Amino acid sequence: MDIKKNYTVVERFLRYVKYDTQSSEESTTFPSTEKQKILGQVLVDELREIGMENVELDEYGYVYAELSSNSDKDVPAIGFLAHMDTSPEVSGANVNPIIHKNYDGGKIVLPADPTQVIDPEEHPDLKEQIGNDIITADGTTLLGADNKAGLAEIIDAMKILIENPEIKHGPIKVCFTPDEEVGRGTEKIRLDRFGAKYAYTVDGESLGEIENETFCADTVILTIQGFNCHPGYAKNKLVNAIKIASDFIENLPKDRLSPETTEGREGYVHPYVLNGGVDVTTMKILIRDFEESGLKEKEAFLKELAEKVVSKYQKASFKFEVQESYRNMRYVLDNHPQVVQYALEAVERAGIKPKLNIIRGGTDGSRLSYMGLPCPNIFAGEHAFHSRLEWISIQDMQKAVDVIINICRIWEEKS
Repeated sequence: MDIKKNYTVVERFLRYVKYDTQSSEESTTFPSTEKQKILGQVLVDELREIGMENVELDEYGYVYAELSSNSDKDVPAIGFLAHMDTSPEVSGANVNPIIHKNYDGGKIVLPADPTQVIDPEEHPDLKEQIGNDIITADGTTLLGADNKAGLAEIIDAMKILIENPEIKHGPIKVCFTPDEEVGRGTEKIRLDRFGAKYAYTVDGESLGEIENETFCADTVILTIQGFNCHPGYAKNKLVNAIKIASDFIENLPKDRLSPETTEGREGYVHPYVLNGGVDVTTMKILIRDFEESGLKEKEAFLKELAEKVVSKYQKASFKFEVQESYRNMRYVLDNHPQVVQYALEAVERAGIKPKLNIIRGGTDGSRLSYMGLPCPNIFAGEHAFHSRLEWISIQDMQKAVDVIINICRIWEEKS
């Protein structure tokens, strides 16, 4: 089939990164920053321009759009999602994107801050990019490929489908979300409005990757009750909750079970917030494992350690609370194997070797899967996200567009 592919993904991406859409962890509004809606309106205009239907930017900053089926078959509605916000960790204002044409395999020095160097020894995926065109920021901001690349790839794929009606597809749904980077990307989504039966987030890293697993995640809140009194008259009376918390942390394993000592399918426990004083100190600990049973083992270990440590201090006590965060999306996706299989086939049809991967973290897809919308993650080509060294290749973005088109085609063929 002769398909016209006048890619617009790069031009769109270079436009989108100029919009500062940084979300905020401190904000109590939704979306957390109103500026995300400014890009949202731009996306609405572009979706209408290419011929998408029922396009809407709602009060919460979600962008919805649809493309009607052009098939005689009964094809399930397939959705694609990307997020508009960028990480609160690094500035996303005044992004100056730079295209490094025909990459030669060496270090990329970012011109506005020459101390910012993208070294292929530290970014091994760069070694696969020789001869390609690499986009970076200038070294003073992040680039915003996470996840403005996904926005551009989805819109370009929809444009190509509309321009090539001979490509048969079922109903396609698009949703661009705010606040993913602060863990709230699905908080106000209207799945009935979105209307997809299966979906894909386009927010992954390396070329050809399909991710069907996330961590299971809980948070332990450990509250230690000490006993405070005037320090001048404290002998045999004062019990310092800060010191007990320090004792607890000191007794955590040094060579395992932490983010800095684990990789692959290994889980961890990670104290990340410590607040309080002599009388009461509270600690938050992230618990991560790919299996729910692994979470329970780590939580039992922490509770046992807390009992052991706190029992050494007269008059001290503790409260141990577990808050559920999210679960491995594989538990849902295993019940809908075709969702992942079709994505892997779509990658293969694009001339790429497919790689089924795990995410050492969570995604909106994980939450969506448990909300009743099975949703693995497909690559967008983003690298070194949340940093000033963020980069992406033009050729990988174009391949992501191809994969999105192939997914739509395969669902129609197999229905």
